[in-house]
Amino acid sequence: MEDSFRGFVIEQLEPLSKIGELKMRAMFGAHGLYLSGKFFGIIHGGRLYLKTDEKSREKYLEAGMKPFKPNKKQTLKNYYEVPADLLEDSEELSVWAGGSLDFE
Repeated sequence: MEDSFRGFVIEQLEPLSKIGELKMRAMFGAHGLYLSGKFFGIIHGGRLYLKTDEKSREKYLEAGMKPFKPNKKQTLKNYYEVPADLLEDSEELSVWAGGSLDFE
């Protein structure tokens, strides 16, 4: 199932390929998403997390999304889960992902 979810996410993010090279790399039990070498997302446990900053994080919090927590002792508060319904909308998902690339 994990493989099919990763494939689905890459397929849904295809619009980003118009602005750069989209790649996925295995990392510490998860998979990192990169656009032209810039790290912007994480796929872990059948969920997609995108990089946020103080401003962009608001829409994730409003949607009730949680930060990436790879284990009980660690929480990465700059990466938030993408709402499930957003995964079905390739264009809107790509807009949110593109927002993850606007800051370092």
